[in-house]
Amino acid sequence: MSTNDMTDVTELYREFGEERLPPGQRETSAFPVLSKSGTPEWDPETWEFTVTGAVEEELSFSWEEFRELPTVTQRQDFHCVTGWSKFDCAFTGVPFPTIAERAGVREGAVHVMFSALDDYTTDLPLEDCLRDEVLFAWAYDGEELPADHGGPLRVVTPHKYAYKGAKWVDGIEFLTEPEPGYWERRGYSETANPWNEERYS
Repeated sequence: MSTNDMTDVTELYREFGEERLPPGQRETSAFPVLSKSGTPEWDPETWEFTVTGAVEEELSFSWEEFRELPTVTQRQDFHCVTGWSKFDCAFTGVPFPTIAERAGVREGAVHVMFSALDDYTTDLPLEDCLRDEVLFAWAYDGEELPADHGGPLRVVTPHKYAYKGAKWVDGIEFLTEPEPGYWERRGYSETANPWNEERYS
């Protein structure tokens, strides 16, 4: 897998703050592994990604079909709510707007709920998702995304704390009213802007 056609989006911090490293964060070269309940099993023969809710056409992709969607490779920064940031991560995947355009988002949609193989959920306002930097990523640094980092597929959200980027993601639902996800129900911030240190509600 080539990362020669990589787009650098690490400058997006300028929309949100003056420093690339958000306040309260420390830069690390490691990539710590965090999850709520360990790494789930998956089968490429039965795996399915679904798009439901307030859309013109609900969608379903097999793993093979998902991998055939148009992909990009981006250099992004990754900010964990626990206080570490990893710069210059190369993620390859499908931009969120590509999926949204195929489904046809209805006018009443305001929020998106992401679901995952381990029953994790997380939510974001639709406007925060409709960015080319929000990727359904299946590769990291030119290799298949490791299972403990969310493989086969995870969401990356470089403008948010990473709990907004579901690991092992297997579907999205477009909502007409906001609903809290797993950590949001447990007191974490709905907005999760690292440059405002929006860690908890």
